[in-house]
Amino acid sequence: MSEYTISQVYPTDKTVLAQIDTLLSQEGIRRDGNLDYICAMFDEEYNVIGTGSCFGSTLRCFAVSSAHQGEGLLNQIITHLIEVQCARGNMHLFLYTKVKSSRFFGDLGFYEIARVEDTLVFMENRRDGFGAYLRDLEKTRTEGKSAALVMNANPFTLGHQYLVEKAAAACDTLHLFVVSEDASLVPFAVRRKLVEAGVAHLPNVVLHDSGPYIISNATFPSYFLKDEAAVIDGHARLDLAVFTKIAAALNITARYVGEEPASQVTGLYNQIMCEQLPKAGIECVVVPRKEANGKAISASTVRQCLQSGDWDTLETLLPKTSLDYFRSPEAEPVLARIRNAGNVVHY
Repeated sequence: MSEYTISQVYPTDKTVLAQIDTLLSQEGIRRDGNLDYICAMFDEEYNVIGTGSCFGSTLRCFAVSSAHQGEGLLNQIITHLIEVQCARGNMHLFLYTKVKSSRFFGDLGFYEIARVEDTLVFMENRRDGFGAYLRDLEKTRTEGKSAALVMNANPFTLGHQYLVEKAAAACDTLHLFVVSEDASLVPFAVRRKLVEAGVAHLPNVVLHDSGPYIISNATFPSYFLKDEAAVIDGHARLDLAVFTKIAAALNITARYVGEEPASQVTGLYNQIMCEQLPKAGIECVVVPRKEANGKAISASTVRQCLQSGDWDTLETLLPKTSLDYFRSPEAEPVLARIRNAGNVVHY
């Protein structure tokens, strides 16, 4: 049997990356924008014949040369990536794959969480991972009308607080999920702390970490979807496929979202939710954004003000709980991160 080698590929190795991009394009995919480890499999003449990558606890961007398919090379690449993840301490792993490839990954020990028909399947390497997550959620199930909100809160603003207050006033229990991926300038631990402080006056709000199952658009894998519209559509439909299972566990009959006048991406996302959620018996309620200084309050604007030190404007955009945090010595590492970030107007 031929001797093939697998090794890490660094961002500076433009020659090998170009070969990887060619290989990926032959499979109808492109290199994902979010990768923190890339490997390549080489033949005896140092040609790239296979590749795979990681980002966080996910596996991404697999391809094997058509000339070498059927040799079990993808199994070896997956094994290599799992070893890399184990060395990082990531034992609970996830991947996204085309529907036609899901059976192959099932044979490698991955289990389906949710799927978007004809588009993608979201999988994990724990047989009962998502099931256990749902059973934990069920412990907070209540009688009466239950609704949900999902927010990143990067950071928690008066706009977020207004949205929570509106939703909480319209139901008996509001399940508030804070996206727990650390893909934002404000770390998850801080975002959650600010949300918790900002909703402490609302006794019917139950706070949840989203865990690894509710994916932000910052890290949703887009490499096998053909264009931006397909990426937004795929992400929204996967989110809804996961969310409807969460809603069933908690008896949720309504999901609240903030109106999005500025972001075309979020606006389209909201539109898809409004179309699809009622099919699952869940009302989608779009709440008009709270305004300050004649404009909708935006977390991007808050980050700009934190970056420039515009505390006068921040007093009109942040609840006292968030403002007090950012004025405290504890916030200095987060403020330094924001000041050094360059462009802060994004998700």
